[in-house]
Order: sequence, then C-alpha cells, then structure tokens
Amino acid sequence: MNTPAARADQIPPPPEAFHLRDAAWHQASINQTLQNWDGRSDLWVFGYGSLIWRPEFDHLEARRARIHGYHRALCLWSRINRGTPEQPGLVFGLDLGGSCEGTVYRIAGSRVPAILDTLWQREMPSASYIPRWLNCHTESGPVSSLVFTMDRSDEGYVTGLPIEQIVAIVRQGHGRYGPCTEYVLQTADALDAAGITDRRLSAIARSLRLPS
Repeated sequence: MNTPAARADQIPPPPEAFHLRDAAWHQASINQTLQNWDGRSDLWVFGYGSLIWRPEFDHLEARRARIHGYHRALCLWSRINRGTPEQPGLVFGLDLGGSCEGTVYRIAGSRVPAILDTLWQREMPSASYIPRWLNCHTESGPVSSLVFTMDRSDEGYVTGLPIEQIVAIVRQGHGRYGPCTEYVLQTADALDAAGITDRRLSAIARSLRLPS
C-alpha cells in the first residue's frame, strides 16, 4: 500500500532561529563532559544513527548495546549535514521514553581528546544534543557510555510528525553529507544487518523506497 505524499503546505516549517557554535564553545562543552575523566582510561561512545554505519573514528572494540529511557526518532531539523536552512531534512535524535539498540564503541584513552574534538564538530554544530553518561547494556555487561540525547528545548526539535510528513521532509533534504534519504536508508539497512528491530524506522524506509 502506497503511503500518501504530504503536500508542501502540510510540512511544518523549521524555526527561523539557527545558531552554530564556535570552537571555544565546543571545547568548553567537551571539558564539562570530561570533568570526571581521569585523563587515561578508555571511554565508550554509543551510536544509534549514522555512527552505526559511519563512525569515522578509531576504536578498540564495538558491541551491540541497549539503553533505556530513550528511543531513536527523526526529531531534529537538519540544516547543515542533511539539509539546508531553506530546505531542511531530518536527522535522528534520542528522544525521551522507551529504549534503543545501537552500537557502543570503546575509544583508547590516548585518543579521547582528538576523537571527541572531531565528534563534537560532527554531532554538536548547533548544540542540539545533550551529552550524557548513560549505562549501556551489552552481552558482556553494562558500560557507562557517552550518549548524545535530544535537547527538547532546542529550536530544531520537532515531534509528533506522521510518517507521510517525515517521508516528504526526508526526500527533500540534501546537505553537506549528502541526501537525507540516503542517511535514513543506510541507518535502516545497518540496523537490519545487525539484527536490530526498529518498527517505525522500517516503515519509514519502506515508504522511502517507493516511487515518489
């Protein structure tokens, strides 16, 4: 059954406010996140979207993991990576409620400062996420991991969109990392390959694969 296409006037406009963060803000945010780190120990980072299929950083170990209290959702306007200010796409965030399966990566302590600097540039250009240390449950036991959770007070946060609107927005988005459709489908494919079930994302992916 084909998903009906959303009309342009049915797609909610993104907010006009849009603030990029500079290098000084990024470093201050990293320092605050690492305030209890001893400067030597390995650290874990949890991936739930593109970090699953494109981590782009060296890691010593990767495990399938689950966190509780948050779920994966296309809940953030993307006006750089997968869209533009004029024609935004949507990217994943960890929104409140439920649980989420993904991949947790162990980073060597000696590589933490350099990797987090790159990771902040990628994940926090407009500070739409809140970095938190959360327990990730793995087959080898729990690990405390750095997790980028959605900041619901951010002007880019959007929720309650039906699937047909999400599909229409994703199809129109294209940013510095490429088409938004590619981003969503690659995430869906990566979850399938890992044996991770995300029913809502699977429904969105099925609609995106249909002729527009």
